Amino acid sequence: MLFSQKILNWYHIFGRKNLPWQKKNIYLIWISEIMLQRTQVKTVIPYFKKFKKNFPTLKSLAYANINEILYLWSGLGYYQRAHNIHKTAIIIQKTHNGIFPKNINEVKKLPGIGPSTAGAILSFAYNFIYAVLDSNVKRILIRYHAININYKTKNQLDKILWKLINQYIPIHQSRKFNQAMMDIGSIICTNKNPSCSICPLHNTCKYYIHKINFKELVHKKKNRIGILFSIIKYKNMYLLKQQNRISIWKSLFYFPITFFSISKKKYEKFKKKINNLNTIINPFIHYASNVQLYIYSHTIIIKKKKIIKNINQKKIWYDILKERKIGIPAPVKKILTLLKTKLIKKNMKKNNIRIIFCSFLRKNAEGLDYPFFTGKTGKKIYEEISKEAWCHWLKEQTKIINEKKLNMFIKKDRKYIKNKMKKFFFDKIQN
Repeated sequence: MLFSQKILNWYHIFGRKNLPWQKKNIYLIWISEIMLQRTQVKTVIPYFKKFKKNFPTLKSLAYANINEILYLWSGLGYYQRAHNIHKTAIIIQKTHNGIFPKNINEVKKLPGIGPSTAGAILSFAYNFIYAVLDSNVKRILIRYHAININYKTKNQLDKILWKLINQYIPIHQSRKFNQAMMDIGSIICTNKNPSCSICPLHNTCKYYIHKINFKELVHKKKNRIGILFSIIKYKNMYLLKQQNRISIWKSLFYFPITFFSISKKKYEKFKKKINNLNTIINPFIHYASNVQLYIYSHTIIIKKKKIIKNINQKKIWYDILKERKIGIPAPVKKILTLLKTKLIKKNMKKNNIRIIFCSFLRKNAEGLDYPFFTGKTGKKIYEEISKEAWCHWLKEQTKIINEKKLNMFIKKDRKYIKNKMKKFFFDKIQN
């Protein structure tokens, strides 16, 4: 059986067919393909859904402020992608009358779109015969043909792999073939411990047949950078600056920063010392692209703050109790979350009020005073449901009792009410 036929047969049974961007809408396909660059599907899905809700059309994206885009992108990483989609949306709006081009050469000219991404966009949108050659597809081809990459430059290897994938792509089913190849690469032919026995290609794969053991990937050594964040605090507010001192955080807001040289040995030594002081923000490592950021912080509390009237000054006072729509890198978000948690706990102790994150309302709210229900269900309700949410249920319960003419003293009625209560609270959480 031909290589492509095996792939298509596998796709019809196991391929992913219900991803939120599989709508043949070129705008949504383009956004998803940019988000999926160097990022896993399960990570992208919630970001994609939020993005689609806020920017449903290319026009809405083109006229958006970059801070709005970076806010929705915060935590997804590789922020240059967010800048690229904004630039691309503006270009298409101005030079293509708001219509995404169908010509692959025009698509490849757009910011952040290379041959593989361009092929993916046009293949998934229109079923055009363009191949995809992302890292997952490359790994399948390298293993299938037992290509030893250690003696080839990147350009040499790409030339070989493009030739192979263009030979394999079927004329009429490029969309399904490309999706299947990416699915197999991410689910079966994984970088570590591939599941060769369930792969549709294993009977003819040289890697599997001959148990070839060569070094497949040459990992670049990650650069280590030491970072000291100066956390300047005034009441519940912290000073953030919009800086471009780190290219991967372009136009994002973060604490005033100092760089220093660091080694793993130094980091462990400093971490041990600081941990013994029981500080709220312990040192931690953040991985970004090919860089390891060794992050330390110190807090400066001030009694008076300078008033910043305009966000264009690139400095803001960020209130941790009021979310602001700006781009914040993941490690800064982590620190702000820790500071917010500490403040909430302090207020709870001070006011003797129990605050929880209520799953039902998806926000911080005043918790129940004591468990209103017994057993595991009661414990779960006490830990996850707020007073406000409980009031919602009491109204619903009264309605059910009146409509069904239930008697709370009868066991079967009590059981019915309990099941309705569990469904009322926890089914809504899952949806």
